[in-house]
Parts: sequence; C-alpha cells; structure tokens
Amino acid sequence: MPPDDLPPTLGAAFDVVAARRAGVTPSRLRRRDLERPFYAARSVIGASLIVDDEVDARRAYPRSDEEKSIHRRAMQFATVMPDDAFFAGVTAAVLWDAPVPKKLLTGADDPLDVGVLWPHRAPRHSGIRGHAFRPPLVYTVAHPVSGLRLASPASTWAMLATAVTHPYDLIAVADYFVRVIRPPYSRPNEPVAPPLATLKQLTAAVSAGRRQGVRFLRDAFPRVRTGSASRPETWTRLTLIDGGLPEPALDHDVFDHAGRFVARVDQAYPQWKITIEYEGAHHNTDEQWESDIERYARLEAAGWLVIRVSRTLLFQHPDLLVARVRDAIARRSR
Repeated sequence: MPPDDLPPTLGAAFDVVAARRAGVTPSRLRRRDLERPFYAARSVIGASLIVDDEVDARRAYPRSDEEKSIHRRAMQFATVMPDDAFFAGVTAAVLWDAPVPKKLLTGADDPLDVGVLWPHRAPRHSGIRGHAFRPPLVYTVAHPVSGLRLASPASTWAMLATAVTHPYDLIAVADYFVRVIRPPYSRPNEPVAPPLATLKQLTAAVSAGRRQGVRFLRDAFPRVRTGSASRPETWTRLTLIDGGLPEPALDHDVFDHAGRFVARVDQAYPQWKITIEYEGAHHNTDEQWESDIERYARLEAAGWLVIRVSRTLLFQHPDLLVARVRDAIARRSR
C-alpha cells in the first residue's frame, strides 16, 4: 500500500498522470520513498507488487529472485503500458510461472518483452524490448490473477521456440501449460484449476503461420504430455525414453492387492511395479521428508520398487539414471 499521504486508489504502483489527477504534487512524486522504474511510472519502495506469491498446485517450486523481479517490474510497467501492448516471450512465460531455464533470467535489469500487433510499431522504452507480431501468430489475454495483458499460454510457448535452446526445456514449458491437475484420490470431487492451455491450442499455435523456430515446435509437440508436474519430471521422462527405455506412465495411482489406494506416483512402470520419483529441494523440509518416508514405505509394502532421482543424478549423470532403471526392469522381468 502507498504511504498515508498518497491516495489509496493509486495502489503501490502508479503512473504520474493518474497521480497528478488525484491531486499528488510534483514535489511529492520526487520524494525518495518512491521508485522510478520506468518513465512516468512510480512505485512505493518496499511495497509488495507480486500477486499470488505462494506455491500453488500448478507451480512446483517457489519463484526465484529473478522471477520475482520480472513480476515486480511487469506490475510497474503495466501502469504506463500502451493500451494496445502486452507482455510477450520470456517475460510472458515468467508471468505465467512457466519453468523458464534460469540462463534466460540473467539479471534484474534485463529488459521486459513487450509486444503489439502489427501494423502497430514495436514499443520503444528504456527497460523494454519491443516486438511487433503478425495477428495470426499471437492471441492475447488478461492474466486471471494479476490482470496483466500478455500473450496466451499457447502463443507464449510458440514464442519461446528460439529462446529456449534445449528441446527438453521447450517440452517442459508445454507440459506445464497443458498439465491436467487431478484432485487427491481421497477427495475426488475437489475442484482443481483447469490447464492453462490445451493440446489443441498448442497445435493451433504451431500451425498459425510462419514464425522463427517452428521446426523446433513441431519436433517438440508430439512429446508433450498432460501429466508431468515439473521441469525435472519432464527431463526424467525424456531421459529414460531417449535412453532406450519404454515411456513411463505419468501421475499414476497405485493400489495394493486388495484394491486399496496406496499412493499417486510421478512416473511408473506398472507392469513391473517400478516408480521413479524426482526429489527436489522442497523434499528436504521436515514435513515433506516424513511424508515421503511414509509414502515410500506403503509403496514397498505393496511390492513396488522406488527409484529416487536427485538433481545431480538427472542433470549430471543421466546415463547412470538410465542404467539404474534398466537394471530394475531387468530384475523385475525375471
């Protein structure tokens, strides 16, 4: 919230024109408790501008400092953004909380990607990287929580074709957008958020017209799945497949011999009772650690073999991961 001597209707970020209309004096706009992130924009130093900063069912991990910076600067620029403009590319992907590779988020001063539809001219502004898109290539929407104008999830994914250089990461972003979240088995009627995009929408984005990197999109699309919950899970699946192993089932429900529900697992080979579980940093909390121990005990009691995957194993020693799973399948096939 703004300081008491600023009209509360301005909020924590506002444009100078709106402030002057609300009676704020030029001298007040020059005080040091106000940040000047963009021309004609002001924001209250220290005020929170990020909406929905908690981890939700769709986002696997908390936002990084770089992602928080993009969210904050987007909220600031939105106060002066032209009516026909929208956030695009990597910036839009971050605003959708997609798993953008960290190497694309190199600093707090990186320009925001802002687009318009041709024949409008690409915006020029300090701190902004402007783009002009042909109308068939992009659909724009308002973010359901923040209200920011940005490229739709499917359009955003298509824009990343050349920026996201590793094919696994391009697939991981698409997996995130189309993920179908299922309610807990014990609460089957519990409402869940719908996917941000559908496979049909991704198909339409790929075939919308000529765009850079369309070949990468066409190669990635057949490998997109609706049951992957995180970037590491996508990488695990693709690593196993490209290592010559069968494709695992995703988001799989396990039952014991009596038909009782045991657990929902990330990736599984049900025919061999093998599950592959990625353990990120969030598994190190006491509560999660205890939950994992109990969950793995139930799976083992039901005859399942649990292969636990660390970040080091997946990203530094993928051949070892493939070998472990291949060996487990061989043992279970005897």
